Amino acid sequence: MLLNLFNFRNKNLFRNDIDMMTIEEILYNEIMEFNASDKRAWMVIGDRYYRCENDILDRRIVRHTEKGDVEDKSKANNKLAHGFVKNLVDEKIGYLLTKDYALKCDNEEYIQKVKEVLGEYFQYTLTRLGYEASNKGIAWLQVYINEQGKFGTMIIPAEQCVPLWKDNTHTELDGMIRMYVQTVYEGKEKKKITRVEYYTPQEIYYYVLDGDHLIPDIEQHEGGPILHYKKGAEGRSWGKVPFIAWKNNHLEYPDVRFIKSLVDSYDKSRSEIDNFIEETKNLIYVLKGYGGENLAEFMRDLNYYRAIKIDDPEHGGVDTLTPKIDIAAAKEHFEQLKRDINEFGQGIPKDLDKFGNSPSGISLKFLYAGLDLKCNHLEVEFRQAFNQLLYFVNVYLAENGQGNYENEHVELIFNRDVQINESETIINIQNSKGIISDKTLIANHPWVSDVEEELKQIEKERKSEEPPMFEAGNEG
Repeated sequence: MLLNLFNFRNKNLFRNDIDMMTIEEILYNEIMEFNASDKRAWMVIGDRYYRCENDILDRRIVRHTEKGDVEDKSKANNKLAHGFVKNLVDEKIGYLLTKDYALKCDNEEYIQKVKEVLGEYFQYTLTRLGYEASNKGIAWLQVYINEQGKFGTMIIPAEQCVPLWKDNTHTELDGMIRMYVQTVYEGKEKKKITRVEYYTPQEIYYYVLDGDHLIPDIEQHEGGPILHYKKGAEGRSWGKVPFIAWKNNHLEYPDVRFIKSLVDSYDKSRSEIDNFIEETKNLIYVLKGYGGENLAEFMRDLNYYRAIKIDDPEHGGVDTLTPKIDIAAAKEHFEQLKRDINEFGQGIPKDLDKFGNSPSGISLKFLYAGLDLKCNHLEVEFRQAFNQLLYFVNVYLAENGQGNYENEHVELIFNRDVQINESETIINIQNSKGIISDKTLIANHPWVSDVEEELKQIEKERKSEEPPMFEAGNEG
């Protein structure tokens, strides 16, 4: 199995013409290659920038000396980190994944079973997958059966997962390596170890990273291999690697990759202006005929005595200069950077003066064009991932004698949180009276959240307004 996988991926399995690499050596090489990869580096960057831990926070002011560069702590070094990435990701997830998802299928019974298997909190899982994929380019959902025999899913941090793809389009897995650091106690000593799990379509292997090689983890099922789950006392396999990729886009890039240089420039420019403002509280002194030995002595005399000595009273003296900055140019630079970040981050434009205070119709669609385009990419990838998830759901249903549903087609529908012009919508609803059904009109009314409940309330109010059939005293 593993031999075929790495031959397919054009890996060199041989140290020489005689010795063949062991499974452990191959897995170790894959882990080292992934840890040093550009892809994993961007995962870490995306996570940091979402937390507003931008590169500017590590900036040092350096002074060049004859002995080398040293940090100059006397200079102002303000570090202004701006949360553009967090705002754009929150906007995207809030727009696409915060409202309840829906499933469309001709078989209503199957839809109900799928929802029961996934559980009532799967919408929350979808939202978390959206954040993980947006920040890291890809999110991984592990499928398992718990000790009670129930179906479960768990999001695994993407930087812990080394996928072994079967194809170049990254649609099917040959295997998955998961590595994570765990704190353990050996006697009274506390230490950290790196555990490694290797998943194939049939089995799981367990290792511990010891220096530059892997050894079987005897504490975890004696190192394996074991099958994926148990049905009673019998071990079973899924038939596929129990990990599902939820991609941010087909490139598997995080959102930060498209705007990082712009955000860094904004952080740096704003920090420089802040430093300038702080440092120009002090004037620049121009000394003429000063009798002291150095500038430090000049500043000490000035601050302590409020006076200084001048050797040349006729031509000597002290002048001051006030540095200036072109505020208009700086402001225009900042505003353009903000527009660029929002445009290339595909966010909703914030220049509402161009669209009016209450945009509607074409203007509203134009406002959401970039965000819609970005969400479309995520939606396509998530629907593909959901179809892969259904494979495991179907296996679980079949194992539990609930039927064979492998030929059922289900469409995952995302309900976007579309902003509307309420007044315009209500007028359009009134104008459509008699053209389409009342139920459709009520469903599209911006103040209605539960259509069925609203229809019941309308019927109740209508009945209460009907006059009695017989008036008192007129009974026949």
